[in-house]
Amino acid sequence: MAKSALLVMDVQRAIVDRVGDGSGYLPRLRRAVDGARAAGIPVIYVVVGLRPDHPEVGTRNKALSALARSGLFAGDDAGTEIHPDVAPRQGDVVVTKRRASAFSGSDLDLVLRARDVDSLVLTGIATSGVVLFTLCQAADLDFGLTVLADACLDTDPEVHRILTENLFPRQADVITIEDWLKSIAP
Repeated sequence: MAKSALLVMDVQRAIVDRVGDGSGYLPRLRRAVDGARAAGIPVIYVVVGLRPDHPEVGTRNKALSALARSGLFAGDDAGTEIHPDVAPRQGDVVVTKRRASAFSGSDLDLVLRARDVDSLVLTGIATSGVVLFTLCQAADLDFGLTVLADACLDTDPEVHRILTENLFPRQADVITIEDWLKSIAP
C-alpha cells in the first residue's frame, strides 16, 4: 500500500501577501492539512530560503535573480515565515529549498525515503512555480502523485486552469480537497 505525504509548498508570508487570499485559499489549505493529520498522513512544509549574499543564485537564472534582488527569502526576513494560518505543528518537517522544485537544493528526497513515502499530495503557491517544478521532478523520481487543484494557487488563474486541467493529469491524479478528504477518511 502506498504511503503518502502532504507537501505544503511556498506558503510563506511574502508569497501569500503577493498573491492575496481573497479566494479563501488559506482556509481551504488548512482543511487539507487538518485532514492529513487526522488520517495520519505526514505533513511536510517546503519553503524557499536563500543564504546571505545569495551564493546559490546564478546571474542567468532570471526568476531567482529577481527574487534575490528583492531581498526576500534571505536570512531572518519575516517574509520567509510560513503563514500562521497553516503553520507547522510539533512533529511536522520543514524543508528549505534553494530553487523552484521542492527537491532542488533540499533534503526532501532523503526525508521522504527515510519515512518510506512513495506517494505525494501536492499543494502550494504557485501552481506555475513550485507545484509544476516539483510535480515534474517527483514524477521523474517515480513518486505516485496527487495534486489538490483547489489547494494550489497562482497569480494567473488561466495558467492555473491550464496546468490543473491539461498538463498535470498526464502525470498525477488531480482532484479537489473535498474528494481527497473523502478518499482518506477512515
